[in-house]
Amino acid sequence: MFANSRRVVSAQQKPHPRLGDIVRRHLASEYRRSPSEAGCAAFAGIRKRIGSRQWMLDAGCGTGASTCQLARRFPDHVIVGVDKSAARLSKASKSTIPENVILERCDCIDFWQLAAAENLHCERQFLLYPNPWPKPDQVQRRWHAHPIFPALLSLSRNIELRTNWHVYAGEFCEALTIAGVDASVSTHAVDNPMTPFERKYAASNHTLWRCLTQGTT
Repeated sequence: MFANSRRVVSAQQKPHPRLGDIVRRHLASEYRRSPSEAGCAAFAGIRKRIGSRQWMLDAGCGTGASTCQLARRFPDHVIVGVDKSAARLSKASKSTIPENVILERCDCIDFWQLAAAENLHCERQFLLYPNPWPKPDQVQRRWHAHPIFPALLSLSRNIELRTNWHVYAGEFCEALTIAGVDASVSTHAVDNPMTPFERKYAASNHTLWRCLTQGTT
């Protein structure tokens, strides 16, 4: 059961034809959605715990496995992992969480929106295997075509995205380019999987893709 993960199936095999128009519209407009009360409370708590320290964001961190791995990789930074699923976060083993990790239940949309409103920035952010929303009519649910995209960029333009769907990586790179951010896409060989999804996809022989902004390693 472990190494039989299905590949992304979609009628869309290249960047969405409306992607450019969608991204430019979002970049030119203000997202007026009101964050949830729970999101506001979670964000306030995270800000207080970060204090004046350098930090990075693991957006949609799931079980927190990637957050903990990043914390060991960047011991001089606080690594904030946010995910909207309490069930996924509950699987984090508290005995193995490094001291420089903050795991919090929070919708990423709330977090990015609130961070942008307060002009908050982090050094780097990771988007590891987000939901691909593979149907062509679901394009605006993908992070790069969602109205939250400008706020995401406001937090940090030093970004690493990983996915097992080449279209998502290509679209994300194109959206970054439209926003004036240099980025590139390449395949990614996994030696030490960062997330349970990455481990499963690699074991199932999926081609894994990585989009990196310029200067990100």
